[in-house]
Amino acid sequence: MPVLIYGKSGSGKSRSLKFFDENEIVLLNTEKKELPFKKRFKKTGSSDDIEKIIVTINRNPEKVCVIDDAGYIMTHIFMENHRNKKGNASFEMYDDIADAMYGLIKKVKTEVKDPEKIVYIMFHEDTNDFGTTRIRTIGKQLDRKVCLEGMVTICIRCMSENGNHFFRTVTDGSDITKTPEDMFDSPEIENNLKLVDDTIREFYGWKNKEDKKNDKETAGV
Repeated sequence: MPVLIYGKSGSGKSRSLKFFDENEIVLLNTEKKELPFKKRFKKTGSSDDIEKIIVTINRNPEKVCVIDDAGYIMTHIFMENHRNKKGNASFEMYDDIADAMYGLIKKVKTEVKDPEKIVYIMFHEDTNDFGTTRIRTIGKQLDRKVCLEGMVTICIRCMSENGNHFFRTVTDGSDITKTPEDMFDSPEIENNLKLVDDTIREFYGWKNKEDKKNDKETAGV
């Protein structure tokens, strides 16, 4: 299940990971960035190759995977090709960018084998000429042909005000934030992706490892 997390640089997207245990998630960092906190996760990797990302997600048993920052998949395609692409070839490059981002979300939905595995895909945000804040993309082809947030059920905005980080769970009319009705108690919640993950699993009736362990102990298994 893909979940989109978007926000400005420095708004707390990566920070929100600090509440997970070191062995609880698989972190795929497209830019090999250091995390903004001391904790280090046992399973980390770096790739902008979508096929390798999907293989890694399927190969590991952890229920939580994070792709941070997926927007650089687009940036890498652009920076590696824009000087050499002229005329119609430049349009093909933007087609490649659109195909990559559509393909990433589509493959998470169709090729990740565990139906209770959640893949958090993080993006930077941008505000268009109409004042709407959306996921930052490269090229109009992706914006016109593919609505990335329309491919998922949950799209949460990471925000920061006066040094305080928080998540928005519903739109205020100026962005693309959305979550299922009654999933969260408030339009603004703590900047804590572990809290988000627990809430999603409770909403859909997916138990985490500790819940299942307790069930076995209760049943005498």
